[in-house]
Amino acid sequence: MPLYLSRFSYTPETWGRLINNPEDRRKAAQAYIESVGGKLHGFWYAFGSHDGYNLWEAPDNVSMAAVALAISGGGALSTFETTVLMSVEETMEALQKAGEIKYQPPGA
Repeated sequence: MPLYLSRFSYTPETWGRLINNPEDRRKAAQAYIESVGGKLHGFWYAFGSHDGYNLWEAPDNVSMAAVALAISGGGALSTFETTVLMSVEETMEALQKAGEIKYQPPGA
């Protein structure tokens, strides 16, 4: 199954709610991804441009998109970005296929 890396940031209101009522959000994230047949591999909070990161496994892009849309539509986050991760083997296959493409730059 494909792996996905998500980066998210909470709204100030969400941080306020979590300060007043601390909650382990890994449980919610796990339930969301398991509802589409996936698995949560990790959940981390961070300093920097994003408040946290998730590593997910989902059956396909549509399933992961459904989870991302449901979370994004909930209103607790100010940002939610997801990147599809490729294995080294998939990248090697893509490199081989890229070598077979006869690309010509514009104006060539």
